[in-house]
Amino acid sequence: MARKKAANLLPKLTDTEQDLLSHIQDGYQLETDSLGGNPVLRRLKDNEEIRPLSANRNTVKAMEQRGLISPAKVATRSLSCGV
Repeated sequence: MARKKAANLLPKLTDTEQDLLSHIQDGYQLETDSLGGNPVLRRLKDNEEIRPLSANRNTVKAMEQRGLISPAKVATRSLSCGV
């Protein structure tokens, strides 16, 4: 019975959240402006940029609140995956 409760507690991810986390796991870094908006995915090895059209400040904020990502301690605001 404890397993059923644990399964129900897992967060349901939106398609946008799944897409962002998939890119992060593939080596991209999620960056935002100082207010947490205008998210950009950047691959560090070749500096390739992707601007996810469906992601916005609220997506990033929701993912932070759910513990899926956390802010990095650098001058530019980048986010790392908590997975």
